[in-house]
Amino acid sequence: MNAEFEPSQQPPGGQVAILFIDDDSNDVLLVQRALNKAGLSYPLIHKRDGEEAIDYLSGKPPYSDRAKHPLPELILLDIKMPKINGFDVLGWLQRQPALAKIPVVILTASVRVEDRSEAEKLGAVGYRTKPVDFGELVNIIRDVDARWLSQIKAR
Repeated sequence: MNAEFEPSQQPPGGQVAILFIDDDSNDVLLVQRALNKAGLSYPLIHKRDGEEAIDYLSGKPPYSDRAKHPLPELILLDIKMPKINGFDVLGWLQRQPALAKIPVVILTASVRVEDRSEAEKLGAVGYRTKPVDFGELVNIIRDVDARWLSQIKAR
C-alpha cells in the first residue's frame, strides 16, 4: 500500500509521530527516555541531519512509502548539524505548502538570543534549550505534548 499522508492526518494506527532531527545519538536516546518517563508513546522518527530530514519529508527514496514513513505531526529540530543546519530546514519547510503547517519546536544547546529570533522568524512555534538535567528534559517533553501534541490528538 502506498498511501499519501497529509500533515493533518495521523500515521497508521492513529498514532501521532514526532520527527526528531539531531546529529547527537545520545540526545536521541535521552528524548526517547524522556518520552517514556513522561508516559508518552509517540513514535520517534530520527534523522541525523537536515539533508536526511528533507529527504524524509520530501518522500524521496527510500522514504516514498508514506505507510512505512509517515509524515510527522510535530518536528523537534536541532540548529547546529552537519550538511544542512536547522535554520535551513526551517526555511525549506516554509516553502513547502503541504508541510509548512507542521509545528516545529527547536531543541538546541544554543542560548543565543539571535538564534531564538531567527528560529521564530523562520516559523518555529517553540524554542527550548537542551537541559543538563534529565528531569528538565522530561518537563520539556510534557510541555511540548500539552501545547502542541495534545491538540493534534484531540482532532
